[in-house]
Amino acid sequence: SSGINAEWPLRPGGVLGGNFAVWGLTFSSTECLLIWGRGKEDSWNSIASGAITGGVLSMRSGVQTMLVSAAIGGTLLALIEGIGLVISRTSADQFKPVMPTLPENF
Repeated sequence: SSGINAEWPLRPGGVLGGNFAVWGLTFSSTECLLIWGRGKEDSWNSIASGAITGGVLSMRSGVQTMLVSAAIGGTLLALIEGIGLVISRTSADQFKPVMPTLPENF
């Protein structure tokens, strides 16, 4: 055997994909619970879900790490929501209805 393991490149991707799946499941579940519990769907649900997800996924590392991860998760989601809000508000101007102009002798 040459010592080359053909499965090795797949392992880090599988771990990363699994971690992302756990993060996505935790985030989505938390966001759905917040939407249901609060009765409204807004940016605060995503921001809180990011914070809760960051905290929950780092729970085994201790309280301080959990709080830092929650703060980072909430901050990142706040940035994402803020950027999305800016983009939607700036691009909304191009879709505003324009009053048609009629010819003078109409």
